[in-house]
Amino acid sequence: MNPISRYPVPELGELPEDIRGRILAVQEKSGFVPNVFLTLAHRPAEFRAFFAYHDALMEKEGGLSKAEREMIVVATSGANQCHYCVVAHGAILRIRARNPLIADQVAINYRKADLSPRQKAMLAFALKVTEDSRAIADCDFAALHEHGFSDEDIWDIGAISAFFGLSNRMANMIEMRPNDEFYSMGRIPKT
Repeated sequence: MNPISRYPVPELGELPEDIRGRILAVQEKSGFVPNVFLTLAHRPAEFRAFFAYHDALMEKEGGLSKAEREMIVVATSGANQCHYCVVAHGAILRIRARNPLIADQVAINYRKADLSPRQKAMLAFALKVTEDSRAIADCDFAALHEHGFSDEDIWDIGAISAFFGLSNRMANMIEMRPNDEFYSMGRIPKT
């Protein structure tokens, strides 16, 4: 079996109590431990900071649905060619959107995906943050305002894009491998 990281992966029993507790809670909920938890546990202080910011962005209430937040992750991770995040967050997107096709469409080319004009505008901005943030201007905000996004929503779109830029680069650098379980999740709609 291939390793899940080029760096050492600590044993669960060796981890600080708070990190071990978080990992066990995720395992209880999902039935497995996503490799991101194990690989980032290599550096406990960074693990805590990473997941605190992740949760602040991805678990909050606001003008973006949880599925739309995952769309941003999948689209920007596709642009950054992050295998782990496209596969893992693609699975979460399929589940949250209740759509077995959406993640593949968004990862490859959101412009051709079965999305609303609002969601396409959101992803256009997310990709601009990812690929050319220095060119963001008032017209980009105006375009999003026309689709009903508030300034706080726009902050969320940008922050999620930027945070996952960091995540994508770390995952690529350490060769983080997606769990096999992610590939089939959300592919068959529940009836």
